[in-house]
Amino acid sequence: MEYPVELVELVKKRSQNFNLEGFVSGQGPLYPKLMIVGEAPGRKEIENFIPFSGQAGKELMAYFTSVNLTRDDVYITSAVRSRPYAIKERINKKTGTKEIIYPNRTPTKKEVLAHAPILDYEIKQVKPKLIAPVGNIGLKRLLGNQYNISNYHGQIIQHPIQILNETMDDYIWSKEDYTLVPLFHPAAIFYNRKLEPLIKSDWQVIGNLL
Repeated sequence: MEYPVELVELVKKRSQNFNLEGFVSGQGPLYPKLMIVGEAPGRKEIENFIPFSGQAGKELMAYFTSVNLTRDDVYITSAVRSRPYAIKERINKKTGTKEIIYPNRTPTKKEVLAHAPILDYEIKQVKPKLIAPVGNIGLKRLLGNQYNISNYHGQIIQHPIQILNETMDDYIWSKEDYTLVPLFHPAAIFYNRKLEPLIKSDWQVIGNLL
């Protein structure tokens, strides 16, 4: 999606004091069958500008296939559109010298709030029939901190979503309801293979709705 220049500049200004790099636009059609709201792009995404193009993306594409979707059917975005990075020192095993690395990390609530104008704009323009936040960051951005993936995954939720208030420093509830189905993040399976049956079952909820 191409955003208004002033919107991108606004978000860059709101983000200038955070350790964020790059900018990856959301991708997909208007009026999609499904909108995916992830966490933030990783290193590969900020290089090729394709959301969910890493290992987690391969898992996501397999889930799409399981419910007869392709990437072209789905609008893919995230709560934060730049890569959050940490700054760490480690010893290089080959050389024995200290080096600074910049690994991915989870975005903070302040960073999510800084990027909120982008997601608000996308949802307003895209008009998704169904929204699937994948992981806690996307879920809490849309429905608030009382929600978590462990308790709400695979559930069909019809509810207003959080949008920015007029002063852009906090959230208010949208006037309209949206249909959401929270899902585990595709990368969750890398850390806990026991989640695989749950993830597949949750995706069948998506398939049945579609």
